[in-house]
Amino acid sequence: MNASKILKNLLAILILILVLFAICEALIRVYLHYNTVYDIEMTRYAMSVKEDSENPKIGHVHKPGSEKELMDVNVSINSDGLRDKEYSPEKGDAYRMIFLGDSLTFGWGVEIEDTFQYVLEEELGKTSPTEIINFGTGNYNTEQEVNLFFDKGIKYDPDKVVLFYFINDAEVTPEKSGLWFLGYSHLISFYWSRINSLMNNIVAAKSFEEYYSTLYQEEQEGWVNSKNALIELRDYCRENGIALQVVLLPELHDTDNLIFTQVYDRISNFLEENGIDYMSLVKLFKAHGNEIELWVSFDDAHPNGLAHGKIAESLVEFISKKETK
Repeated sequence: MNASKILKNLLAILILILVLFAICEALIRVYLHYNTVYDIEMTRYAMSVKEDSENPKIGHVHKPGSEKELMDVNVSINSDGLRDKEYSPEKGDAYRMIFLGDSLTFGWGVEIEDTFQYVLEEELGKTSPTEIINFGTGNYNTEQEVNLFFDKGIKYDPDKVVLFYFINDAEVTPEKSGLWFLGYSHLISFYWSRINSLMNNIVAAKSFEEYYSTLYQEEQEGWVNSKNALIELRDYCRENGIALQVVLLPELHDTDNLIFTQVYDRISNFLEENGIDYMSLVKLFKAHGNEIELWVSFDDAHPNGLAHGKIAESLVEFISKKETK
């Protein structure tokens, strides 16, 4: 067989592969049009709503003015890159708060009017004018949240900052993958997530308990960064007369807080030792029963509207405190 014929055969095989890929891509997009898959929605969020930040300690931010339906919920981003209405930097008579956090604070999978930020603003506004600006951003850790506040939050001249801490906030800020463009393919995203799930079931992976116990060892980079960021935020707030509070949010795979007790105790001890006012909600849903009833979907343990409402209800008294720490 001469070289020309070999080349033609290889080209034919390549064309066949591309055609099959295109057909499969089309079929998976049809399937996803009628079915919501958490991993795919997170990829769509990253590709459509996020953009790179010039600050390496932030990594990514929301694209100002972007809008997308994610997890069957409309997500609309304002001109400053926040999932919230527009706010003027000039403060009026309302008591102004900034909420910092990750996808839980962002309200992943929840209509904006059902998020605990929105519910709290409505509830507190019944007794005195209140503004709560939501800086929640998916896939953030504490270091990113605090640096986003320094980049964008200071100009709003808040009376209070509330940081919502989740157990994975001590992870290291990830670097952007060199293969990020593969996210444009729903086929690759779908099967890559399925392969990862399969491998996690086959290969002896670290358990939740082991993973987070390791994450919160004193020398771990992410935990060190989180502590430093919290201290930096505390000091800035003290110097500028801003009240600071931290809320520990529950892990909804463990509503009884049996798996992560030691980790949350370590976080609580750090906050107490450093004079940071906080409230722990880690046992808020202990008596609820079926934890999946609190999830956005069966494959997504983010808190749903019911859980957001309970979180808001539990925080009214704590958040309404106006003294500066």
